[in-house]
Amino acid sequence: MHVTVTGATGLVGSRLVARLQERGDRVTVLSRDSDRAREALGDVEAVCWAPGRDAGSTPDPSLVAAVEGRDAVVNLAGEPVFQRWTASSKPRIRASRVDTTKQLVAAIGATTERPKALVNGSASGYYGDTGDAEITEEHPPADDFLADLASGWEAAARGAEAHGLRVAVVRTGLVLAADGGALPVMAKPFRLGLGGWFGNGRQYVPWIHVDDEVGLLLAALDHPTFSGAVNAAAPEEATNKRFSKAVGQALHRPVLFPAPAFVLRTVLGEMSALVLDSSRMRPGRAEELGYRFDHPGLAGALDDLLGG
Repeated sequence: MHVTVTGATGLVGSRLVARLQERGDRVTVLSRDSDRAREALGDVEAVCWAPGRDAGSTPDPSLVAAVEGRDAVVNLAGEPVFQRWTASSKPRIRASRVDTTKQLVAAIGATTERPKALVNGSASGYYGDTGDAEITEEHPPADDFLADLASGWEAAARGAEAHGLRVAVVRTGLVLAADGGALPVMAKPFRLGLGGWFGNGRQYVPWIHVDDEVGLLLAALDHPTFSGAVNAAAPEEATNKRFSKAVGQALHRPVLFPAPAFVLRTVLGEMSALVLDSSRMRPGRAEELGYRFDHPGLAGALDDLLGG
């Protein structure tokens, strides 16, 4: 298989590229810095692409060439949402996902030999704050910044269906990894004995081990039955309080001090939704399609990542 990947140097993208290479697939990556991408990822074809032109303009020829004749495209590009949401950062975060994806889809439409599938990123924020209700892929989107961002990203990706591609959108929860993402940052206060849960701790955290996040992306690439929305969350549920206690247990540290919701809202502003909103997201579609999680339980996942 020959796969084009965007967001290839990120936490998930770099691991996806490594897995593709391990199984003998050819990989093309799209990056703002192609030299850096080659240095980081090894034996890949790296194409320099700096999104930003009007999505309605003629597709960049280098972008068209980077998807021409490929078997599939995986689109994970997007500016981090873990930054303060301001009048200037919100449009930038949205453009890095929605406008970029529109340009990618336009390039796919301009190819003669088109890819068969597009696997696109999305997020659990699509559903918003849903309390303790179990959330499957059929649940409608919320009406807030994160939901609008995810909905727009998915809609842009589904534009590829008009070009005959199978499109899967992977709605991802909190990705746990030992050397990147949120977990190392979260673990620091726990190592000092200062860790705690957020707010009342009753909000659900849809978490997934990075190995399973990559596994689901590969499954979506490989199997023609993977289309539409797929929730990327481990089978074992966890509230924020339970998650925090599990981190403390994995590090052999006490968990004593909750961070009050009003403090988080004061410090983080609207971005506090990232830690205070509840999403009891279930991996219904993934399980229906036969995906078997390597790390279905929270304690085992944290022991694997934090060293037990």
